[in-house]
Amino acid sequence: MTDRLLELHVENFRSLRDVTIPLGPLTVLVGPNAAGKSNVLEVFDFLADVIRTDLQPALDSRQGFTEIAFWGGAKPPNTLKIGLKATWTTHASENTPDEYELTVQRRTLKSGSDSLSRRESFRFKRTQGRGRRITISGESAQVTDNKAGQEYDSGSFGIQRLSSGLSTLPRLASSDGGKEVSRFAEQLSSFRVFDVDVAAARLPNRVRRGARFLDLSPQADNLAEFLMYLRTEDDLWESLIEDARTVLPQLEEIEFATVGGAADQVTVLLHERGLRRPTPLAYASYGTVRLLGLLALLYDPNPPALTCIEEIDHGLHPQALALIVKRLREASSRSQFLVATHSPSLVDRLLPDEIVVCERDEEGASVIPALTVEEVRAIVEESGDQPLGELWFSGVLGGDLTGGEM
Repeated sequence: MTDRLLELHVENFRSLRDVTIPLGPLTVLVGPNAAGKSNVLEVFDFLADVIRTDLQPALDSRQGFTEIAFWGGAKPPNTLKIGLKATWTTHASENTPDEYELTVQRRTLKSGSDSLSRRESFRFKRTQGRGRRITISGESAQVTDNKAGQEYDSGSFGIQRLSSGLSTLPRLASSDGGKEVSRFAEQLSSFRVFDVDVAAARLPNRVRRGARFLDLSPQADNLAEFLMYLRTEDDLWESLIEDARTVLPQLEEIEFATVGGAADQVTVLLHERGLRRPTPLAYASYGTVRLLGLLALLYDPNPPALTCIEEIDHGLHPQALALIVKRLREASSRSQFLVATHSPSLVDRLLPDEIVVCERDEEGASVIPALTVEEVRAIVEESGDQPLGELWFSGVLGGDLTGGEM
């Protein structure tokens, strides 16, 4: 895929005091518990919330600035910053990427209460010249063209003091960059942090008839409905069933049954070898439900721009991980994936440019990445091509596991 995120920069977001993370089609965060992997995923969830609800509600839903700002160090920070580089707009490239930066600043008033302000900036390449910059500060947005080394103001318009330009600026005229901002906002709003809620995924779903597109929810609580939707895609469905049989050798077929009378709900039935009756998904094993949720995600015909997956290995047999990694690589040609794992067995199946080692320093700040791709490659070469998972588990790649659970 050519349209993708290239880099994430974060300052003072939970344990992420100052990190810059390169992002490829498939990026896997590896490290012990509390190293900051989940906080990286939460950054993207936060940005998606900013689009869907605006900046103030996104902060409020996380108990405010104080709760998400970095907790380490001698005193609390007054600034939180998130920056992205991407190739989402028409003329963007890796050499001239789109750039977005959000800064939220806290100021303590004489009354003792806090006042928040925000500043945002967009940069993107135009057909000619160096590009265009849109800067949002206070209650105004300023559009500036960079031509021949000089800046020309193209006008400004009012904006609420703590409202995000991501949700407001798409109404700009196309000549001022509204199309590019709309594209950026559209991509960010599609971000999904996926973590199967097994109890919810087991439940029957009400079916929405005639839906042209259907999104798999971040908790997979519409798994039955989404699998029924995938069944209409013959090639995808057959491939999904084949994969499920590979990991679950006793599985013969997946069918659906309506329940609940007039409510028109559907449940998943697993036909398993040796059993005289099908197994409802409500009675399937934890690992089986998680596997089906992940396969549904990986065969999504209309994926978001970025899918983050929390603890992808949780509940899966190590033999299933080879298949999951293979499908992740295939799906990453259509959508980027950012994955967190504790599993050396999964890391064994990765390439050096797919892993990002995560650690924490003595002040509670995440160190991400703890090693560059070049350093990882050198370590692998020096080890005689020993599998990455073994190198990581033994501590050679850092991210010591002695303080975390597997």
